[in-house]
Amino acid sequence: MQPFTYSLAVSESDALKAFAGSANSKYIAGGTTLLDLMKYDIERPSHIVNINSLLYKGYRLNGSILEIGALELMSDAAEQADIRRSFPALSKSLLLAASPQLRNMATLGGNLMQRTRCTYFRDTAWPCNKRVPGSGCSAYHGFNRGHAILGGSEHCIAVHPSDFAVALAAFDGIIHLKSAKGERQVKATDFHLLPGNTPDKETVLMPGELITMISVPLTPCALNSTYLKLRDRASYAFAITSVAAGLEVKNGIIQQVKIALGGVATKPWRSLPAEQAAIGSPAGKDAFLHLADLALDGAVPLSHNEFKIQLAKNAIVKTLTQLAAI
Repeated sequence: MQPFTYSLAVSESDALKAFAGSANSKYIAGGTTLLDLMKYDIERPSHIVNINSLLYKGYRLNGSILEIGALELMSDAAEQADIRRSFPALSKSLLLAASPQLRNMATLGGNLMQRTRCTYFRDTAWPCNKRVPGSGCSAYHGFNRGHAILGGSEHCIAVHPSDFAVALAAFDGIIHLKSAKGERQVKATDFHLLPGNTPDKETVLMPGELITMISVPLTPCALNSTYLKLRDRASYAFAITSVAAGLEVKNGIIQQVKIALGGVATKPWRSLPAEQAAIGSPAGKDAFLHLADLALDGAVPLSHNEFKIQLAKNAIVKTLTQLAAI
């Protein structure tokens, strides 16, 4: 770990000013990702700004919009009665993430910013375009069982690890950002970037920007929602495939469906064409199978992960069947 300087921000303006004072600064809250990467010599900030004193905490239902502070702890958000009742998929995605100890430290904003668990990325002995652009992707022709079948490129096939980000993408979440230049809002589906030719650029976050809040609209799909996570062991493991889904059915007919996939793509993966195709169909296996086929359209399996295509389809059908109560 290289030497670095440290400051504690006592206000929002203090945080923005402290960040701007160094060419290679990083914000830190829970630190459950950043500190690990610093120990591996992957992240090498010259200055760290602690933002835990900022007032980006708590939650409220503002009319039909859930607003959660970016510094709210994962465990606290997951256990809020209003969130469990009105946004069960969000709550479940948080409860199925990491371990209780990490959920008690990690913040929602930090969870969105966590970096891939690709073993080649985290082992500096291997070439990795995320760490050193242009060095190559060791996973592409290596052991890629856990890697992406959607949204990848020859430059990177690492999956995004966040469960919470998948649920936010499914339910039209909005991420609120603030910098010295002002405020802006970004759709959760647009926050993370596809690797393309620049896999080292992972989000739309600009240098010095803070995630201040996350908002999610309350809809019938959010009320009738769930999160399914398939993994190699029952706890403290990242998704091989996951599904965040919500379903609205009237008189046996699908009125609306929302679905996003994790564990299979380089970012939380949502297929709007698949959702639209299901509207107006009888809620049943045929419609769910068709939606699953469309959601996995364009999947490109690699040498060790072709099984993910059928696994993801089965997970979609299982999740929607459960929500339809059939």
